[in-house]
Amino acid sequence: MTITTDTDQQSTRSLTTARRPGDRGPLPKPPHRRKKIRPDQIGLYGLLVVAALTALLPLLWMLSGSLQSLTELLSNDSLLPASPQWTNYVTAWVQGDLGTYLRNSVIYTGCAVVGILVVSSLAGYALARLDFAGKGVFTVVILAVMIIPAPAMFLAQYKLLISLGLTNNPVGYILILITSGIPMSTLIMRSFFVSQPRDLEEAASLDGAGPVRTFFSVILPLARPGLAAVAVIQGLGAWNEYLMALVIFDDNALMPIQRGLTAFTSADTPQQQILLAATTISIVPVVVFYLLAQRHIVKGIGAGAIK
Repeated sequence: MTITTDTDQQSTRSLTTARRPGDRGPLPKPPHRRKKIRPDQIGLYGLLVVAALTALLPLLWMLSGSLQSLTELLSNDSLLPASPQWTNYVTAWVQGDLGTYLRNSVIYTGCAVVGILVVSSLAGYALARLDFAGKGVFTVVILAVMIIPAPAMFLAQYKLLISLGLTNNPVGYILILITSGIPMSTLIMRSFFVSQPRDLEEAASLDGAGPVRTFFSVILPLARPGLAAVAVIQGLGAWNEYLMALVIFDDNALMPIQRGLTAFTSADTPQQQILLAATTISIVPVVVFYLLAQRHIVKGIGAGAIK
């Protein structure tokens, strides 16, 4: 015995009127229903808006200050410049020699990120899939290295670079950046490889793929969110690094972009508006990279949170 409700009869009549025998073409789309916002979500959305505005306010102030004169910057509290001073960017680029420093930072950061991704992905895969003696000890050592503050290792790193003849050399600086980012990146990549099923590797081995080909052709492409997350985290760290550069480099022509920003911090000739313009220029590559990798970053953070 079949029981038919009024709702079923109404839906049947609507389908009958919308789709008659002999009609061709796709079925009509159901009417769009506007999603209602629950009262408990209003407060959450309000907090998110406040948090977004709080994060954007310093950036907006920096952009506004970079277009003001020094007198207006020190005396005016408005975010809108009365007369935009676009020459501040020209002065920052020319006087600060930002072209040289920006090129150096791009090279250092790019090489460091590539090196970190290669080493950490291989090491993370080994910790996730291989069984070898001392695996637990190796993981504990990685955690212990992460606890040590970076300035505490400067002396040992500098003496090592002296023995290798890599002081005042971009290669030595890049190697320091790579070794500093490997521990945390290895643990991040390990968590992504652990979350991947072993069936993929077994299927690849049945097809005749060796371990190396399986890793680069099957496993590594699936870890793109993790690679993007590591690239952003380590890229920001390498881009903002300055202390080790002061220790290693004697030539200003080898300094990163952070050195160019210090050219406008003199107490005798304050140029805050030029410093803000130089800072704006320095963050453009980071913002562009983040926007390009944003989709993978969100996936990586979500996957890491689940695992």
